[in-house]
Amino acid sequence: MGGFWLGLLLGLGLGLGLLLLYRSRYDAKLKALLQRISIQSASPVMPYESQIASAIATQTSAVESLSAQVEDFRQILALAPIGYLYVDEENQLLWCNRQARQLLDIEQTDFSPPRLLLAVVRSYELDQLVEQTRQCQALCQQDWTFRSISPDPSNVSERPAYPLRGSGVPLRKGHVGVFLENRQEAIMLIQQRDRWTSDVAHELKTPLTSIRLVSETLRSRIDPSLTRWVDRLLNEVTRLSVLVDDLLKLSHLDQRERIEQSSEETDLVGLLHQAWQSLEPLAQLKQLQFTYEGPPALAADIDAGLIYRAFFNLLDNAIKYSPTAGTIIAKIGYSDEPALAATPPHLLIEIIDRGPGFAAKDLPHIFDRFYRADPARTKERSAHLLTAEPISSGTGLGLAIVQRIVASHQGCVQGQNHPETQGGWLKIWLPGKRVRSTESTDL
Repeated sequence: MGGFWLGLLLGLGLGLGLLLLYRSRYDAKLKALLQRISIQSASPVMPYESQIASAIATQTSAVESLSAQVEDFRQILALAPIGYLYVDEENQLLWCNRQARQLLDIEQTDFSPPRLLLAVVRSYELDQLVEQTRQCQALCQQDWTFRSISPDPSNVSERPAYPLRGSGVPLRKGHVGVFLENRQEAIMLIQQRDRWTSDVAHELKTPLTSIRLVSETLRSRIDPSLTRWVDRLLNEVTRLSVLVDDLLKLSHLDQRERIEQSSEETDLVGLLHQAWQSLEPLAQLKQLQFTYEGPPALAADIDAGLIYRAFFNLLDNAIKYSPTAGTIIAKIGYSDEPALAATPPHLLIEIIDRGPGFAAKDLPHIFDRFYRADPARTKERSAHLLTAEPISSGTGLGLAIVQRIVASHQGCVQGQNHPETQGGWLKIWLPGKRVRSTESTDL
């Protein structure tokens, strides 16, 4: 009888031990699970089951709140006044809003299963923007005129064309978001402004010529003590004439999208040296030195007259802001930077001075028309106005003209401060396809 009770007690003890061991392991698992949940219970003295239930409820509420926010953002995008497209890593269109469907003439509303973007929207520029954004992993922007093409080959009716601006945003897992803006109204306003500017410039050209002729005639007939006033008048008339010429040049450039018909094989290096030789008398007044780094010759298909003007304006700008006895550096070479939509390498032209550089607030506007930079960058011009010596530019249009010339060659221009000289650093990228020969261009 005693053995029975002893066995019973041993069995109960063993069972209780196993139960406690199981409970301990169970609590350890619950504790580990609870620690993996970011939102912890407000009452750590509660049983683990209650803590986990509370944490799950909190997490569920947070997920529901985030889902509601996602739905709100989706609704905002759906009703936004600008277009939006969502493209996956295989360039398949997953979703677009109503404005994008209107701009791109997309009839499809359900994108399940998704289709290739090019199959839905016949736009090489849009597809190129998506690829560039994915490659650069940075915000990319491109302007183009979209001409809608009907998916029905039998439909040959004329469809609307819109000037669009696309902004690509890199997303996770190779996905890309694209915002689309209809630029038609902005383009019309710009065209009206340019037309008005051109008309005013044409109206001013003849009176300014007459004033200059009269002033030159008076100079030889007045008392010598008064000639300095006539010289100042001639200086100001010359400055206004340069302004009018620059306005007319900009108007002419605005009317030309591309320069393919007037391009010819030209030595860029020789053109750069010609521009410097034209400005050398001004440089000698400040004892400036010119240094060139690059190949001895480089032939490219360009409009020689326009590129010469771009070089002239860039060097003139560098001379104007360089300190006395300074150095101006020019470089011509190649770059693999994704500065253009075209495939690298690109042709890179750099002009570097040792002046005060650009203020951070001025950098986004240095290519705007009539924009005046920080006073530190304009003190040279103020000094010129106190004398009767002619100034080389100073119209506020020099860099704007450079930008339009470069754009007409399908290139881009950028301004910043050089990390070594602390002065202005202006860079021009031109498509590498324009280079005729790469002989003697090893850099």
